[in-house]
Amino acid sequence: MKLGIIGTNWITAQFVAAAQASGAYTLSAVYSRRAETAEAFIAKTAPAVAYTDLAAFLASDLDVVYIASPNSLHAAQTLQAVAAGKHVIVEKPMVASLDELAAIQDALAAHPGVMVFEAARHVHDPNFAVIRDWVATHDIAGADLRYAKYSSRYDAYLAGENPNIFSPRFAGGALMDLGVYLVYAAVAWFGVPESAQYLPHKLANGIDGSGTARLQYPGFDVTLTAGKTFNSLAPSEIYSGRETLSFDSPGELNRVALVGEQERELTVAKAANPMADEAADFAAIITRDDRQAAADLMALATKVHRVMAQLRQSGGIDFTNNAE
Repeated sequence: MKLGIIGTNWITAQFVAAAQASGAYTLSAVYSRRAETAEAFIAKTAPAVAYTDLAAFLASDLDVVYIASPNSLHAAQTLQAVAAGKHVIVEKPMVASLDELAAIQDALAAHPGVMVFEAARHVHDPNFAVIRDWVATHDIAGADLRYAKYSSRYDAYLAGENPNIFSPRFAGGALMDLGVYLVYAAVAWFGVPESAQYLPHKLANGIDGSGTARLQYPGFDVTLTAGKTFNSLAPSEIYSGRETLSFDSPGELNRVALVGEQERELTVAKAANPMADEAADFAAIITRDDRQAAADLMALATKVHRVMAQLRQSGGIDFTNNAE
């Protein structure tokens, strides 16, 4: 499949490497607002055509578009790609509001030949399935899920700059960047919670640098901790009686262990590139025209973003007045 990309940062390069290694994609086009940026990306990845006009990019003979622009642009660019008849792989978070989610769903209904995938890479990690299967066979007493990494852009924010990931204008912040991994994990493993509340620690510009969420389920709670202003070395844990399933961040999943009277390693081997599994899965779904698999992934994304909307509302986070 001919692959076009929107966004030229490190995560895009990582996805291109995973896509090409799968043997299912060939990089064909790169869109950037600046020609020199697109050309520099092409020079370090693979031959492709550089575009600075999005309409011309989408009018080219692409099969699938990968979108890794700032968060607030994801939905609008997805809609443009769908209207052009292209399959879309859009980085998380796919949307910044439920109105954007509804617009994407309406667009898909109007273009039934097109598939849209949210690139929640950890859902495709084999260790994600290990945890899902363990949860399905145990009585759960609660869970603590954590993903906190000191952002490489936080120093720039502290220096008075306005990095996209710390900008309300671009729908940044801890919940949207790292918290979405945790919400995906909670919804995929435990289902949709009965209630969801987010307590953010906001920076001076109103963006959440970190925060804690509480998801209530029948008989137990799940606590989520997301942060971009500090590093957490604490494990994530799921509790079931005398046993505790211990693992690192749901966004990484490098190790999974069951701790009870003895400790048992449950980790399974995974690809070196963390985007390899999702790239292969999306390609397989598209080439098989597997409508049910695409619908199942969109159904999960829909549940996740409804919970995300609850968390933003409870935490006083609203991006609707910040859009371009």
